[in-house]
Amino acid sequence: MRTTTLTEYSLIISLHLAKRRGDGRGPIAARELAEAERLPGDYVEQILLRLRRAGLVDSVRGAKGGYLLARDPEEMTVHDVMSASDHQTFELNCSTHPIDNKRCGPTGNCSFRPMWSALKLRVDDFLTNITLADLLHDEARVTGLATVGSESN
Repeated sequence: MRTTTLTEYSLIISLHLAKRRGDGRGPIAARELAEAERLPGDYVEQILLRLRRAGLVDSVRGAKGGYLLARDPEEMTVHDVMSASDHQTFELNCSTHPIDNKRCGPTGNCSFRPMWSALKLRVDDFLTNITLADLLHDEARVTGLATVGSESN
């Protein structure tokens, strides 16, 4: 599994908005957010649009407008953010980039596909159980959450 820059930046932006919500601060302009996180402004605009379309971010117009989380960080998962930004969390190459249709097509007989599909389900399940609120904690606590999640499987 490899995460894209789009996913990484989406998580950074979402976490920034979660922190602002926790501090009681209002909306933030995309330009200001990009500067605060040292991210390319055009990319931040693109990501905020994807997050807004997915219902994860709200936009407020006006002089004091900008972007803010649409829900509490406790209700928003890493899976939500990744799915909104990249439309998936785990790409099955055999489905999206088949080597040949006999082996990789829907009627093909591929012994790898069940393994990759099972791994995708586990990754999605894991990411669904980590919220933005969880990520607001320090690294040691988040590591503990990740370890607990992996021990149950």
